[in-house]
Amino acid sequence: MLHSLPLFHRIAGQPVIVVGEGDAAEPKRRLVERAGGRCTGIEDSDARLAFVALDQPEETVAALRARGVLVNTVDRPELCDFTVPSILDRDPVLVAIGTGGASAGLAKALRLRLEQIVPASVGALATALGAARAALRTRFPDPGDRRRALDAALGEGGSLDPLSEGGAERVAAWLDGAQGGAGGCVDLIVTSDDPEDLTLRMARLLGSADLVAYEPGVALAILDRARADAVRQELAAGVSLARSSGLTVVLRRG
Repeated sequence: MLHSLPLFHRIAGQPVIVVGEGDAAEPKRRLVERAGGRCTGIEDSDARLAFVALDQPEETVAALRARGVLVNTVDRPELCDFTVPSILDRDPVLVAIGTGGASAGLAKALRLRLEQIVPASVGALATALGAARAALRTRFPDPGDRRRALDAALGEGGSLDPLSEGGAERVAAWLDGAQGGAGGCVDLIVTSDDPEDLTLRMARLLGSADLVAYEPGVALAILDRARADAVRQELAAGVSLARSSGLTVVLRRG
């Protein structure tokens, strides 16, 4: 289960309250300004987000929450409505790593590892894919075909593998000869309730499926590895498997 709902909040041009001085508050000001926000004081009634960096923050936090403001309190996770992740910036791609306030050091260490893995060109790749949306819809009018084609291209070793170097030029070359991803129906045998025991192939198929059918007893943790918007159907006795024009993955207990 997710302990938090990760969101990307656009604050460009918006007021964000930052309360405090010195080493604790200044990084929050820089973060707000880096995202295009406007740092303001506690008196600003239009602000909906606040960072509090005080030695005794309880009264300030309570007053802000009473106004409906969401608060991040430095070094006090129990007084946080939201936490700030460690950010890997490959504009417009952002990779946010959070630990729910448990350890900022761990989040930073993971980010530094990812900095070595994710190439700078992934930002240009994302921009090119955004610019190619109309061409993609023309090439693949069916949303399922379009998604499966992209999944295949963006997969490991694919034409648009995001961990390989190259940006905009790859998208144009791929579109010239792009083929739709495979549909059909695939049976998978699940022998564990731990999603970490899924093979790479199983994880890839679940991430691409349009319909996930499952026998009773398949763990929710396994089902949660499927696409969030994939249709789910339990395989109850006497109930026929729903039809899907895309990729159907059937999970059976081993």
